[in-house]
Amino acid sequence: MDAKLFSQAIVKFLAGLILVGLLLFLPAGTFAYWQGWLLMGILFIPMFVAGLVMMKKAPELLRKRLDVKEQQPEQKAVIALSGLMFLAAFIVAGLNFRFQWIVLPAWVSWAAAAVFLLAYALYAEVLRENAYLSRTVEVQDNQKVIDTGLYGVVRHPMYMATLLLFLSMPLVLGSPLSFAILLAYFPIIAWRIRNEEQVLEKGLPGYKEYKKRVRCKVIPYIW
Repeated sequence: MDAKLFSQAIVKFLAGLILVGLLLFLPAGTFAYWQGWLLMGILFIPMFVAGLVMMKKAPELLRKRLDVKEQQPEQKAVIALSGLMFLAAFIVAGLNFRFQWIVLPAWVSWAAAAVFLLAYALYAEVLRENAYLSRTVEVQDNQKVIDTGLYGVVRHPMYMATLLLFLSMPLVLGSPLSFAILLAYFPIIAWRIRNEEQVLEKGLPGYKEYKKRVRCKVIPYIW
């Protein structure tokens, strides 16, 4: 096992765990925010298990996923906007619980949790299908176009999975106001995809032809 990679993964995992906890429970003013605990469980337990699996079977892929140092100005802006979006959504969710602005029935949170776990499964399948995935927009050495499996349905199945993840999160938290905030993900991800495809068309042989074969970017038959 790569001790350096393991340490890097554990530090980022714990930092994310603490940050999300603070963003949820401080605004809520209590640890009795059960929807917050539900989200923490379905978010971080599968993440921890997936990290252990990748550490053993695909350490290079895990290293790529931990690397978030974007070089392109457009992608740096995308990351910054996404961070602000999540910051606002989590804080508003906690405040919504504290002040009971809009109360959703408990079944909404449980149904959204099921959708979230389904999206996690899609996410895992995308990682299995594409060993070139990183969290930065780039063309890697010897990279090839993947056009089978989910990549035969939409060009960006990772964003399809994250769309489901992000839109189910606020409903798990019982906050329709946070759901409205996270709708901002649509223009943000559209901006990222436009820049990403420009990079891929220039540097990845066969990508232009792939775009002609697979028309939809994220949502089958729609977008």
